[in-house]
Amino acid sequence: MEWNLDDSRPIWPQLKEQLLREIIAGRYPMGGPFPTVRDLAEDAGVNRNTMQRAMAELEADGFLITNRTAGRVVTSDEKLIEAMKRKLAEQNVEKFIGEMAAIGYSAEDVIEMIHKKEEEKGVNNK
Repeated sequence: MEWNLDDSRPIWPQLKEQLLREIIAGRYPMGGPFPTVRDLAEDAGVNRNTMQRAMAELEADGFLITNRTAGRVVTSDEKLIEAMKRKLAEQNVEKFIGEMAAIGYSAEDVIEMIHKKEEEKGVNNK
């Protein structure tokens, strides 16, 4: 996994957000095993305690489950994952619309641009 960490804010929330995106995207399948703190910390180049905090937060939010003998696994709660996926999508759309408005584009302009890009890429609308 490629980690995008910056010094503008604490590291553990950034780790949590990136791991959550990986879970939501299905890169760690529901009910499947989750990498160890040690492996993820080494991969990200961070202290194990920092990674542990991020993973503890994911566990507190219900996205990870700790089994004493099997380590951590990803939740099988499809509704939880879908709800978070929707929430993150809405946040991204809101941010995008705000940024587009800041440079003078209306919602209609943005929709038109999106449709044009879809046509250019050959994306089919449902």
